Amino acid sequence: MFTGIIEALGEIGGTEQRGGDLRLHIRTGGLDLGDVGLGDSIAVNGVCLTVVELPGDGFIADVSIETLNFTTAGQWKTATPVNLERALTPSTRLGGHLVSGHVDGVGEVVERHQDARSERFRIKAPAELARYIAHKGSISVDGTSLTVNAVSGDEFELNIVPHTLEHTVFGAYQGGAKVNLEVDVIARYLERLLLGDKAASQDVSLSTLVNKILD
Repeated sequence: MFTGIIEALGEIGGTEQRGGDLRLHIRTGGLDLGDVGLGDSIAVNGVCLTVVELPGDGFIADVSIETLNFTTAGQWKTATPVNLERALTPSTRLGGHLVSGHVDGVGEVVERHQDARSERFRIKAPAELARYIAHKGSISVDGTSLTVNAVSGDEFELNIVPHTLEHTVFGAYQGGAKVNLEVDVIARYLERLLLGDKAASQDVSLSTLVNKILD
């Protein structure tokens, strides 16, 4: 688990195709790896990766086909900047919200404009994730814990303060940029709970039950 509070900016040091999936070398910059061992988890742009080697300037991780299909990891190239966060510990301050590092889908930056000293971003989410995004709710964008400032259909807005712009990959975003999205896990569990006994039925969704109630 993670908090969505980015600890450092790193970059992709290299990529290697391995039998259909990918091995990554992530240079971690100023991130302290003193307490990190093999098998530990580090979130890279919101993607939870397992450390398999520690070469000295960062770490090596394998990326499965599943992860490549549902995240932006397949687009990373050498020198791509990435957000980094080590897994939380019992003594970690929970400054953001609980983030699993299991990306739900890829969104797209639609617009960016200045808003006083901050920057306002409008992001389009995959249609199937829109129902989990709520005004003043939490969302993880490339691993950064953020508050949703506005929602309209499948698009939502974020207000990014100068500190976050400087210390995360948000500073480099422009229109068309692809970003990893992880919705608040509480919303997902709530949906399953509302299904009740119907949760075991393969052909029943929450939207179907809601429509029956409204009818």
